[in-house]
Amino acid sequence: MRDIVFTRRSGWIPSVIREDAGLKLILGAGADANHEPRTFTFPIGEAHLAVIQEDLARHLLLWSAVLPLCDAAGTRGELDENAAVALLDPVLLSAPADVDALFRRIPWDRGRLIAHGADIGLLERGQLCAALRTATEMSDAKRAQEYRANRRRAERGTVLGPLDTAILRYTGQYLHGATIPRRTPDAVTPALLPEVLRVVATAERACAGMRIGRDPRRGKRATDKRAWNRMATTVEAAVRRAYPEFADDTVRTLSFLMCSEAAERSRNTPLEDDEEAAGVGGSARKTALSFTDDKGVEKKWRRDGPRTAVAEFWEFVGDRSAADNEVFTIEDEEMGEGIQLHFYADSIARVTTVREGVGGADPEYRVEYGLVDGIDGYRKLVSAFVLGGCAALDGHGPWMSDVAEFERARRQRRAE
Repeated sequence: MRDIVFTRRSGWIPSVIREDAGLKLILGAGADANHEPRTFTFPIGEAHLAVIQEDLARHLLLWSAVLPLCDAAGTRGELDENAAVALLDPVLLSAPADVDALFRRIPWDRGRLIAHGADIGLLERGQLCAALRTATEMSDAKRAQEYRANRRRAERGTVLGPLDTAILRYTGQYLHGATIPRRTPDAVTPALLPEVLRVVATAERACAGMRIGRDPRRGKRATDKRAWNRMATTVEAAVRRAYPEFADDTVRTLSFLMCSEAAERSRNTPLEDDEEAAGVGGSARKTALSFTDDKGVEKKWRRDGPRTAVAEFWEFVGDRSAADNEVFTIEDEEMGEGIQLHFYADSIARVTTVREGVGGADPEYRVEYGLVDGIDGYRKLVSAFVLGGCAALDGHGPWMSDVAEFERARRQRRAE
């Protein structure tokens, strides 16, 4: 039979229960192998209960000291009950100076105390009992998150000025730099918001006219990494010139914001419009084409359909491309020509029928190889072929018919 003897308003602070005629502290901490919360208990005495009931600071200190033991138990281990019980008298019944000395020797959870209002300055000076004079039952998780973020920055030697901090809050990256940035003006104090917007405008001007297109080789919503890096470099250079005093975190968050927004615009643009924006659009002169991948899947396109050949092909690539499916072909059976894209090698082959097979003989083909410069290069080649066939690719060379020569060119490019 389990009865609750004492609990506080915040449900996460350990409670006291009576179980099997004895008092126990019960707390939730960590998770099991199925990601369900774990619960731990260990015995306490009546004197410990009295302190827990009357002294919030001591209660929180005990919690902070026991949590590392819970972490050590892992997903299925048992709590070291002897170690937990050994903490009771030193934490709850000792003089403040002795408590502070104890916490200099044992591991403890700093974030819990900060979330419950501990004075950070006193805490960092090792004066824990004094730090918890401002403690509250209700926690503020954001306060602990901000402390951890500032501590990580301090470990990297990063110092933020007021405007740096305001910009990081504006993009939502003050607490965690991996968060997708967004524009949150309400997070900035009104006095600093105009200056923040002026800085953002500097970043916007720097990348005006630049775009980050999609890269179907990596999936339907993947974006072009090279275009991303170009935009990020451009924005960061402009911001550093205008604001040389900014921390690296601030400069990066602005480029991240510009790039994320550009990439999202591209993801939400229909493929036809995306191709037009990339400058590779146009009306196909081909009447029918066949698209195939390395797994033998085929898709037909006809000119009288609702979409362009280029858009249809790149959608096919986005749907089918994978680590084991990186060769795609566009073939014009009527004209006897086609191109084969080798995404794994940044190369392409154009194939032209020289002589049709007659009387059971195999047809004769001319195969020429070329190197491709990223997804933009592939887009230009695909569009040129759709518009004018293999002949339209002459200006996108050099083309090599000798395989050994082509392999030497590939190796040379890798070495550069």
